[in-house]
Amino acid sequence: MSARAEIAAADLFPAAPVETIAPGALLLRGFARAEAEALMQAIARIAAAAPFRHMETPGGFRMSVAMTNCGTAGWITDRRGYRYATCDPLSDKPWPTMPALFSDVAARAAAAAGFAAFAPDACLINRYESGARMSLHQDKNERDFAQPIVSVSLGLTATFLFGGLKRSDRPRRYRLTNGDVVVWGGAARMAYHGIDPLRPANDLPGEGHAYRFNLTLRKAL
Repeated sequence: MSARAEIAAADLFPAAPVETIAPGALLLRGFARAEAEALMQAIARIAAAAPFRHMETPGGFRMSVAMTNCGTAGWITDRRGYRYATCDPLSDKPWPTMPALFSDVAARAAAAAGFAAFAPDACLINRYESGARMSLHQDKNERDFAQPIVSVSLGLTATFLFGGLKRSDRPRRYRLTNGDVVVWGGAARMAYHGIDPLRPANDLPGEGHAYRFNLTLRKAL
């Protein structure tokens, strides 16, 4: 089934509030919808202090997704490689403090997925515009793989790819809407995942947003 057909099917047959997408990985439909507006406002305040930017991969490619960070550490990439840094390389100042709302939503979502006492110290904030995508990758720059990843979707609808432990494993596709949260850890902690190219807002009936934002909360240090 094509991605467009899968999205149409999802519209006709609404998904259950909680979906198990792999052992150790859950999709919590609408989990953060009530907090979505407050989360977006917090993103704007963070971006005022640490602006979104298109980072460069070690291979010299400009990423289509714009990024910033908050928390004790921020994920960055440049010609030197992928890593966490305690200061924003654009300002040489510490990243903005992580809002309590971010850590609260992440802790509650992790607990709902069976991961108790999750206390993130890093939040990578991705901003997707039409055509932006995230290729399949693993989150593997953290020190403690026993801690889960919590991913909060805000704004435009996106198609989330969730694969296996090898890049060659065929990923499954999930439609993520404003307020959906995905949590993965345990056996799924090193699963490859990504985002299909984002469709234009005017191609998504009922969408009132210009961007898709993603909060990826982690225990990095």
